[in-house]
Amino acid sequence: MNTNLPGLTTLLDAAHLIARSAPYLAALVLLAGIAAGLIGWRRRQRAEAALADRIRVELVPTTSFNPGAEALSRAGHHFARIRHAANDIPARGAAARLHYTVTADGQMRCYLEGPAAAGAVLRMPAYSEVEVRTPQTVPPAHSVRFAPAQETRR
Repeated sequence: MNTNLPGLTTLLDAAHLIARSAPYLAALVLLAGIAAGLIGWRRRQRAEAALADRIRVELVPTTSFNPGAEALSRAGHHFARIRHAANDIPARGAAARLHYTVTADGQMRCYLEGPAAAGAVLRMPAYSEVEVRTPQTVPPAHSVRFAPAQETRR
């Protein structure tokens, strides 16, 4: 048997001891391991679903935007509400992220991204002198085809 992993022989010896001395305890440990694996798998699925369903808003400051310490504190509390508004979504999928991009003409843009479940909180302004814009996305056009109507005989 390959025992290159540290602690593997100790773990196997403990598993054999439990299986020999208390078969019901061994079954319980096995069931607990399976349950933990299923819970982790389900949690990962929920996080991936939340990451696939995210919204993005653009934050546009005014020319006189200069936040003080109090405004930064209020904005921090506002950004923390995004996580709480996401309800039971795992932390990986409920995180709010700031994206900064630079356009070809040299203008910098700031985007706030978060879970769709917290969309209302994302659209609320965190600062008094920052406009929150929702990007206008055009839904994909689907062609509509009509089947020729069959003639009805009278």
